[in-house]
Amino acid sequence: MSGGALSDWLQQGLDRASDQPLYRQLRDLLLQAVMQGRLPAGAKMPSSRVLARELGIGRNTVTEVYETLIAEGCLHGRGGSGTYVADLAGDRMPEPEVAASVESEAPPALSQRGKLLREGAGFSPHQWGAFMPGVPDVSEFPAQVWGRLLSRAWRRPPPERMTYAPPGGLLELRAAIAAHLRDARSLNCAPEQVVITTGSHQSVDLAARMLLDPGDCVWLEDPCYWGLRSGLQSLDLDLRAAPVDGEGLNCALAEHLPPPRMVIVTPSHQYPLGSVMSLARRQTLLERARRWGAVIVEDDYDSEFRYGTRPIPCLQGLDRGGRVLYVGSFSKTLFPGLRVGYLVAPPALAEALADGSAELYREGQQITQAVLADFIREGHFSAHIRRMRGLYGSRRQILRDAIEKEFGGALQASGDNAGLHLILRLPDGADDRRIAAEILAAGLSTRPLSRYFADSRTAPSGLLLGYAGVKEEAIGPAFSRLAKVLRRHLVL
Repeated sequence: MSGGALSDWLQQGLDRASDQPLYRQLRDLLLQAVMQGRLPAGAKMPSSRVLARELGIGRNTVTEVYETLIAEGCLHGRGGSGTYVADLAGDRMPEPEVAASVESEAPPALSQRGKLLREGAGFSPHQWGAFMPGVPDVSEFPAQVWGRLLSRAWRRPPPERMTYAPPGGLLELRAAIAAHLRDARSLNCAPEQVVITTGSHQSVDLAARMLLDPGDCVWLEDPCYWGLRSGLQSLDLDLRAAPVDGEGLNCALAEHLPPPRMVIVTPSHQYPLGSVMSLARRQTLLERARRWGAVIVEDDYDSEFRYGTRPIPCLQGLDRGGRVLYVGSFSKTLFPGLRVGYLVAPPALAEALADGSAELYREGQQITQAVLADFIREGHFSAHIRRMRGLYGSRRQILRDAIEKEFGGALQASGDNAGLHLILRLPDGADDRRIAAEILAAGLSTRPLSRYFADSRTAPSGLLLGYAGVKEEAIGPAFSRLAKVLRRHLVL
C-alpha cells in the first residue's frame, strides 16, 4: 500500500465524531493494516510530518502512535533512515474475506446454567402502567426534595465518597436504616449488622453464596417470586417447594422434604398470595431452624403498605438464636431505579457478609447512599410512606369496586390487605398464562398466578393486578378493557 493509498484508507477509518481519541483510532488502524498484511514487512512508513499533514491531525499524535507501535514490535526504526514495518509473518491476521467465513460457524453456546436461567426468565418489557404488579407510582416521588439533597451532597463531596464503597456500604446509611427498622419494624439490629446491596435479588444471592455450598437444600415458599427461584437455580442448589396456606409456610406439610440449610420466607405479606404467617407458625419455624442448623432469610416484602391493620412485627424481632437474615429494599417504597437494598445479618455473620459483598460486587454509589441517608434522617422517607399508604389504599378500593362492577361476585379478589397488588381468582381450568398474554396484547400488564408455583400444572388460576402505578381516574376504564379479554375466556 503506497503512502497516498495508506492515507486514503486511514481517512476512511478515522471517525472524528467518535468519543474514542484519534490517537487510539490511528494506532488500531495501523496495527490492523500491519497484521492483515496491507502494510508488508519491510515497507517504509510515511514520515510523521507527511502523514500528519495528509490526515489533518497533529504531528505529535502520529509520532506517539509510531513510538507505541515500535514498542509493541509492529514497527522498527532505522537511525537516520525512517520507520519500517516489522516482519510479523507468524502473527498475521486473516484477510476480511477469510474472517467472514468464520462468522458462518455456530456461535459460542450458553452453559446449561445460562440456558436454565434464560428459559425460566419472567421479566417483562413493560414496567409501568395498568396493571403491572409490584411497581410503585414513581411520579409521586418527591423529586424536588431528592434533588435538593443530591445537589447538597455534590457541592463538596469528600474524595472517599467518590471511590468504591467500604465493606457493608456507607456507615451513615447503615445507621439510618438500622434506626428506621428498629422504630418501624421492631428489629434488633445495630448499624454494623446492615449490609447495603442493590436490592433483594443481590441480598439473597450474597446470603446463598456465603452460607451455602452446591447441593445444599433450600426451602422456597410455594408459590414464590419467580426471580428468586431462577437466581438460586443458577447456584446449583437443591431447591424444594414448601407449601403455603392462609397462615404462611406450613412446616407440617413439608415434613417429607429434606432438612434445609436455608429457608426463604415472606412472612409479613406472602408473595404473591398475600397471606400473613401466624405467630405460632413463626415460632415453629424458628424452633425448626435451630434443630436443623439452618438459617432463615426473611424478605419483608411490602410490609410498609398495610391497609386497615397495623404493621406486623418481623420474624427477626422474635429470633433469639441469630438465625434470621432480614432482607429489604427501597424499590417499592421509593422507586425501583434507585437500586438500593439491604441485608440485616446476625452479629456473628455481619462482618463476613459485608466482606463478601465487597469482594463479590465491588460496590460504589456512595453519593446516592449519602443522599438516601439524609432522606431517611430528615423524615422525608417516613412522610412519603405515610402519604403513599393513603394513596395506594384509595386505588386498591377503586380497583375492587371496578371488579365488583364488571363481575359482581363471580370473580373474587384476595391478598390485598397489604402491598401493591391483589389477586383476581379465576375459575379452575382457566389458562391464566394465555389470558395474561392476550391482556398484554391489549396494552395492559398483569402476571399469571400459576407462573409463581413450582408445578404450574396443578397451580390455581388467577391474575396479579397491580394498582399502585395507576392513576385513580384510569383504573376503571383500564379494568373495563381487561374485563373484555376475560369474558372471551370465561363462562361466568
